[in-house]
Amino acid sequence: MIRKLTLLAAFAATMVSGTAFAQSGSLVLYTSQPNEDAQATVDAFEAKYPDVDVQWVRDGTTKVMAKLQAEFAAGAPQPDLLLIADSVTMEGLKRDDRLMPYAEADTTGYEAGLHDADGTYFSTKLITTGIVNNTRSQMTPASWQDLAKPEAKGQVTMPSPLTSGAALVHLAAITQNADLGWDYVEALAANGATAAGGNGGILKAVAGGEKAYGVIVDYLPIREAANGAPVNFVFPEEGVTAVTEPVAILKTAKNPEAAKAFVDFLLSEEGQKLAASQGYLPARDGVEGPAGFPARETIKLMPFDAAKALADEEANKQRFAEIFGG
Repeated sequence: MIRKLTLLAAFAATMVSGTAFAQSGSLVLYTSQPNEDAQATVDAFEAKYPDVDVQWVRDGTTKVMAKLQAEFAAGAPQPDLLLIADSVTMEGLKRDDRLMPYAEADTTGYEAGLHDADGTYFSTKLITTGIVNNTRSQMTPASWQDLAKPEAKGQVTMPSPLTSGAALVHLAAITQNADLGWDYVEALAANGATAAGGNGGILKAVAGGEKAYGVIVDYLPIREAANGAPVNFVFPEEGVTAVTEPVAILKTAKNPEAAKAFVDFLLSEEGQKLAASQGYLPARDGVEGPAGFPARETIKLMPFDAAKALADEEANKQRFAEIFGG
């Protein structure tokens, strides 16, 4: 009996040691989060797992991917995990068999479709694209179709999917929607809409009165409206499109157990509250968003097939350029 208890105690000690080891050591993160957000995310994770030392590299998603592809080519990928802008980029990595499935991740509270069905990447927040209008504009849009009405002729501006990742995701989602599609994109162009640059320029044009309406990511006009800017953000009745800043573990991760803990932290209620504190809409239901945002459960997301968007990417860019002369 004594020998049996000794063996059980030794097994328990091994399990405790294994768990501790799983959440210790060095962890390398490549991310496209803004520097301040990336540091806050890492600090919060390290506070929860003080035995893990997170080293992180930050740049725009395009540059992060260029760096990573060069490392793949050299046979020496450095990151354990990625936290980047969009699911389409993750689909490319999944296609190339670069991602480690984590089917055991707890996705309680997440709408179906926000995570890869095979568990290779997971949405961590919602950066939706909707409509901004100047508060002195002729109408307050309620629908995407309102931007193609005569009242909006020559008064609509949007970021170009040729230069903005969020705009490219938006274009793919719009054209995948049977009620909008390419006919809607062509109607915008025929109504004098312009497409150039990124979201910052859209906000400036609408807030300054140069244009009455714009297509834009949510947090910019919501934040500026709270600061007194004459802008209003609309979640259109057909639904919004979104980039979701997914997280994924690489198959080549040197510390996969710590990487799993990082994924778990981001998806947890605690991690989602952190996203909200940074000014973003949580992807998880039941977590209060930042001031100025409606409840997560009330926001309708437009269906989006990331794999199809990846397959159609070059054709979508070419067709958009032909329509808008980009």
